[in-house]
Amino acid sequence: MAFQPVIDLETRRIVSYEALVRGPEGQGALWVLSQVTPENRYAFDQACRVRALELAASAGLDRRLNINFLPNAVYEPKACIRLTLETAARVGIPLDRITFEIVEDERIGDLTHLAGIVGEYRRQGFKVALDDFGAGFSGPNVLHGLHPDLVKLDMAMVRDIDTDRRRRIIAQGMIQVCHALEIDVVAEGVERAGEAAVLRDCGVRLFQGYLFAKPAFERLVGDDAITYPAL
Repeated sequence: MAFQPVIDLETRRIVSYEALVRGPEGQGALWVLSQVTPENRYAFDQACRVRALELAASAGLDRRLNINFLPNAVYEPKACIRLTLETAARVGIPLDRITFEIVEDERIGDLTHLAGIVGEYRRQGFKVALDDFGAGFSGPNVLHGLHPDLVKLDMAMVRDIDTDRRRRIIAQGMIQVCHALEIDVVAEGVERAGEAAVLRDCGVRLFQGYLFAKPAFERLVGDDAITYPAL
């Protein structure tokens, strides 16, 4: 696992770390995910959760931890969450410090089933985020059906938002809808100060991307390691 911080631009503080899967020699997520099949998806999802919790705890986690999960790997929420609960208790991470990010590895065909997963996770004390919002198949129906605690604006929407008027208008509309629904917004994949400035002016205060910090392999970067550009 590598861990990339999510920062609050107003308080200049790390609010959470996203656990990003890596190969045994540091290979990227695409290399790993290319080997996930319908037959091993459940075991892979479970192993990632356990490893993320173990590594974050050993690294001294004192903020929120964001863990990605594959919605189509969860066949029955209560059964599938059992190992996560046991691991969190074993390593000493409170459940209310964990956010599960819904990853669209394939079309979400059963929104009712996914809403059931989200409801069970919330009952256990977890928060739920919708990753890559604005890409894939996520949209108004998913927002309405799931009402996540957090939405992560897709990097394709963030890229060059300071020079692309149409992209900026669309992103601003998404951000306004989320805020009206009391859903926090994270701009992910931010690489340039111009992008961050426009997104800040659109009302975003939570950011993730190379502009601030790259993922750190099996360790957590501290607040003093974050780069804050002049905006």
